Amino acid sequence: AILVGGFPRKAGMERKEVMGKNVSIYKATASALEAHAAKDCKVVVVANPANTNAWVLSKYAPSIPRENITCLTRLDHNRALGQVAERTGKAVSTVKNVIIWGNHSSTQYPDVNHGTVDGTPIREAVGDDAYLDGDFVTTVQQRGAAIIKARKLSSALSAASSVCDHVRNWVLGTPEGTWVSMGVISDGNSYDVPADLVYSFPVTCKDGAWTIVNGLEIDDASRAKMDATAKELVEEKAMALECLQ
Repeated sequence: AILVGGFPRKAGMERKEVMGKNVSIYKATASALEAHAAKDCKVVVVANPANTNAWVLSKYAPSIPRENITCLTRLDHNRALGQVAERTGKAVSTVKNVIIWGNHSSTQYPDVNHGTVDGTPIREAVGDDAYLDGDFVTTVQQRGAAIIKARKLSSALSAASSVCDHVRNWVLGTPEGTWVSMGVISDGNSYDVPADLVYSFPVTCKDGAWTIVNGLEIDDASRAKMDATAKELVEEKAMALECLQ
């Protein structure tokens, strides 16, 4: 199930108003899945706020395993790969293992600290930490807004392509030594992310199942950014619960 329908935020709308409309949409969608979907179906939520919409869906479709409900952060992941490729003049296919941490929002953290370009660490290949810690991060975070400003509509083909990437890797697996970013349910045991949030992690996939890549070294600057996006997700979840009452 690829869920692209949601209520977009419009000029002058408060976050809570948008949240309320999407909570009702995803509560109803969850009821439909609960009643009619195969219990082993896989779900990708695309519509924003994608992470929290996926959380609402998991709450109201309890017979679908929570690990089968994900949200799309692959578009952000692919944008990060593209920025690094452009900066280094290398093919995007040679860029591996960037990470999108957290929320599919402007608080997401695009992390290059564990990635490579053509086998060389990204930081070494780019040779410009100020760029990687500054403009690179904000460009990936704000890319969706930039596209809306330019074409008066949100991204379409790039989002569709990323959904295909997400589903293909989930079903057919990730190449050996490569991980991708997916919004998945946290059990509280990975990277100090609170349990019961749909949070974007680095994952590998095999036999139709995802596994969080654990044990990566996290520096203090990364920790602060990961905590900030988790905090936003906690606040969104609280807002969603309020709308559900």
